[in-house]
Amino acid sequence: MTKIIVSAAFVVIVYPATRFIINKLIEKVAKLNLYDEVHAKMIKKIFNMLILFIVVTILISIWGVDPKNLLVALSSIFAVIGVALFAQWSILSNVTAGIVIFFSLQYKIGDKIKIHDKDFPIEATLKDIKAFYVYLETDDGEKITYPNNLILQKGVSICDSGEKIPH
Repeated sequence: MTKIIVSAAFVVIVYPATRFIINKLIEKVAKLNLYDEVHAKMIKKIFNMLILFIVVTILISIWGVDPKNLLVALSSIFAVIGVALFAQWSILSNVTAGIVIFFSLQYKIGDKIKIHDKDFPIEATLKDIKAFYVYLETDDGEKITYPNNLILQKGVSICDSGEKIPH
């Protein structure tokens, strides 16, 4: 009976409360950095899936599933996912980099940035931050999409913290 009560508490109280708090935090960060709703919504979805995974894991342990069986099942699932996504590592790294950029508070929409790349240096205004890339525009009007993982790998300096106008 105790397992049912604790499980119900997680499903009815802890999970929704955690989602609410995390979503409010994401909204606050998005508003502070003037990110658009689409980007904040994408970050919310990623964190909501993570919270759901954690809650399901806790529920499985509350129900007393044998850890050995659970470990075998999880390792099999992650092995299949790992093999399936091996070719997609750059996509995953771009999404992860997008989350890091979102929460780092380093770059804001409207900032003029300089990417220090010896082969292809870029000086442009940051127009938007998407899940896989940042959207830049040069003074000449050239529109550039630049992968998020490269933004984290290259040296980037903020030339001018421009006026922030929400989209």
